[in-house]
Amino acid sequence: MDDIVRRAVERAIGTMQEQLGERLTIDDLARSAMFSKFHFSRVFQQATGVSPGRFLSALRVTESKRLLLSTSITVADISHRVGYNSVGTFSTRFSRSVGAPPIAYRQLRGVLPWVPAGQAHRGTRFGPVRGRVRVPPGTNPGTVFVGLFPSRIPEGPLAACVILDEPGPYLFQNVPQGTWHVVAQCLFRDERNDMIYTGHHGPITIQSDVARIADVQLRPTRIFDPPVLLALPNPGLNPPVRVAV
Repeated sequence: MDDIVRRAVERAIGTMQEQLGERLTIDDLARSAMFSKFHFSRVFQQATGVSPGRFLSALRVTESKRLLLSTSITVADISHRVGYNSVGTFSTRFSRSVGAPPIAYRQLRGVLPWVPAGQAHRGTRFGPVRGRVRVPPGTNPGTVFVGLFPSRIPEGPLAACVILDEPGPYLFQNVPQGTWHVVAQCLFRDERNDMIYTGHHGPITIQSDVARIADVQLRPTRIFDPPVLLALPNPGLNPPVRVAV
């Protein structure tokens, strides 16, 4: 990604973050990026893996998660703050992406005791996915969440997930045929601060009984990375969470 495109996409994402409650259009975002609408949509998709509209929607859900956990603002007020006119529409979108309704998410303090899994259709064929999660040299890794999602945005329901005690190999059995994205996330701690590391591999296509290799390299999360919307399970769960359909 050249520097001009990087700065343009950063400006657009900054506009989204500053105006989550506004009725932003593609024209508005293209103007903030100082690109034509067509060119902006194309380079934004290339930089982030998703369309501007989907990225904006993901940021709105992310901000609503923060408000639910850090304030006592009502769900109705939060929905309006992040740009929804209908509380029902907001609650449906939140529940589908996060894995729990807004009120339950607040009551559970953002940590779900379950992971929402999709349902395979009758007659679906399955195949395995395996790989290794790697980290930069000299880092101090913690537990790693690895999930298999139907789109570039990590939101529920997913096909499979696992929590690793540390970066290393993983295996998903019985993954339904189709196109999937592997997303990994880990919290790194050092003497100064905590930092979220993220990795992505995909899209990958699953065919019957054909093993797919999907290694994931963790790196510091960037502004271009679509936020993880799914409420991740408690890393302290024992045994590690494994969900497959």
